[in-house]
Amino acid sequence: MDRQLKKVVKSDEFKDQVWHGIDFVKAHPAEIKKYGGIALAILVVAGGSYLYLRHQGDAREEALAQALKIHDATFGANVQTTNLHFDTQAEKDQAMQKAFRDVVTKYHGTQEAAIAGMNLGQEAVDRGDTASGEKEFLDIANSAPPAYSSQAALALAQLYAIEGRTAEAEKLLNNLIKNPTVTVSKEEAEIALARVKIKTDPDAARKILEGLRTERAAVSKAALAALGDLAGVR
Repeated sequence: MDRQLKKVVKSDEFKDQVWHGIDFVKAHPAEIKKYGGIALAILVVAGGSYLYLRHQGDAREEALAQALKIHDATFGANVQTTNLHFDTQAEKDQAMQKAFRDVVTKYHGTQEAAIAGMNLGQEAVDRGDTASGEKEFLDIANSAPPAYSSQAALALAQLYAIEGRTAEAEKLLNNLIKNPTVTVSKEEAEIALARVKIKTDPDAARKILEGLRTERAAVSKAALAALGDLAGVR
């Protein structure tokens, strides 16, 4: 992988894009109550916790909860009595990938499989394997419930943009704009589209962002931040 590309995909900005749902959870308590486990699951994974298990005895939830426990496990000399522990990072990674993969394979198409797949996709990107990350996100985008498929599509668009696959990124984002979900609003997709266009079509990017400056506070703030980035483009 190109060194600069690897630096970008490992950045906090990319990770925030993949797990952007945590901001939705904080900002929309009414929707959280309405959709329950869907939004809660996003918050839990984004926070690196395994509190997802809701004591309903569901096999899918139990399998995911166990995988998340491994995700939070310690290794080496860093022992915490409240966590699982592995002797090495490699042992932990192997067990974690197997646990998430088992959830994806056994419960494909469910929200639990989507959460597991998002973890696998992010882990792949972290180690520089963007092809595997793309494969995970694409599978979720094509198979998961809307709250998750849209989130995966947003992450996939971000990855495509980083790789210079602008047309593919824009296609995904335009679809999200036309078909917003509980976790990816129309405005969020528009801001993401504007960010893709900043280098290729700054005038179009500015037009999108200017139209969002007077929206609700969170949208306006994000639009202004993107406009700030646009100001630095020559």
